[in-house]
Amino acid sequence: MGFVYPDGIISTAGHVDAGKTSVVYALSGVWVARHSEEVKKAMTIKLGYTQIGVYDCSGSEYPLSDGLLNNGKCPDGSEPKLIRKISIVDVPGHEVLIATMVSGAAAVDAALMVIDATMPVPQPQTAEHFAVLDIIGVRNMVVAQNKIDLVPKEKAIENYRQIRKFLAGTWAENSPVIPVSALHKVNADVLAHYVARITPRREPDLSKPARMVVLRSFNVNPPGTPADKLRGGVLGGTLLQGSIKLGDEIEIRPGLKLDRPGVKSPYQPLLTKVVGIEYGGEKAEEARPGGLVGIMTTLDPALAKADALAGSVVGKPGTLPPIWTALELEVRELPRFGEKAEPMKPNEVVLVSVGAATVFGVVQSVRKDIATIALRKAISAEQGSKVVITRQIKNRWIVSNYGVLKGGNVALE
Repeated sequence: MGFVYPDGIISTAGHVDAGKTSVVYALSGVWVARHSEEVKKAMTIKLGYTQIGVYDCSGSEYPLSDGLLNNGKCPDGSEPKLIRKISIVDVPGHEVLIATMVSGAAAVDAALMVIDATMPVPQPQTAEHFAVLDIIGVRNMVVAQNKIDLVPKEKAIENYRQIRKFLAGTWAENSPVIPVSALHKVNADVLAHYVARITPRREPDLSKPARMVVLRSFNVNPPGTPADKLRGGVLGGTLLQGSIKLGDEIEIRPGLKLDRPGVKSPYQPLLTKVVGIEYGGEKAEEARPGGLVGIMTTLDPALAKADALAGSVVGKPGTLPPIWTALELEVRELPRFGEKAEPMKPNEVVLVSVGAATVFGVVQSVRKDIATIALRKAISAEQGSKVVITRQIKNRWIVSNYGVLKGGNVALE
């Protein structure tokens, strides 16, 4: 079998401490928290991501995923038959998950809702995540009823009934609900089966110009690496359309901010060459939509270190959207579980999420449902893009509004 591309992306969702990362570990055998951090002062998006293969093993009632194989072998020692690959996004931080999903940074095809069997349903963040899934149009979900090892049978059944009541009358009322113990991998095979079953296969349109959003960026060189051994910066993210091949020249926007007076644009897009493509450590000749990919480049690695290019947009030179320094948005309130936020005010400092970019901004004006926000750092985005606004309310950052990019100040088209 040749190289198999991931053909769908599923995102975790659910209340804090429900065990989302543990469930991903049970399925994949990868602890994605090592790739991620909680929000630092609500300024950055850090995503944990991995991919799972779904395999047919003779003698197994359900397909198995990587976390359920024994050193890459079926339980009986035979070779597993790969059915498909799926990328999993595990987003740390409640507000970051909402901003990431609504803005479309990970282009999610399905949701893995993790619910704690020891807690009443719904918990506040469970309800909010479900509202967000509704807004962005996700219509495929599987529920992992986690921590069943911590409750008696009667309580687990009551919790299951609460889940069904919560979903009744919604698009998700027939979603499978799988009782699991992520810690002990109980029913993890059944969950893997339904993850594969409910995550639709993408049919990538390779005819469109390549468009990739950068979720992470890295300098992969250990300290002290000799100059002749240095490897270029690495971009991690997902293609929304088109394809990128080995050897392609690519443009990265918004690029570098220039402080020189008299320049036509304060931002200079970066140009670089693709020298490597990897999916979950496997090398590929081409990057396509449907999974999370690493792109190795000839960039100065210092430009990519510590997620410095996260939030950028990548594609063929001359095909990328404008670079904006201020946005005019048509805004709406995000449905929230509990108290409502006060309307935005001029001079208020907010966080704006567009695609994979999250940047600080200052509200310039608000009239009815139109807000103008000056950005502290430019972003690259198409008109019509979904935008999420995070505000500081009662000393914590809360996602309060979402909307559509209508226009603004363009630094470079």
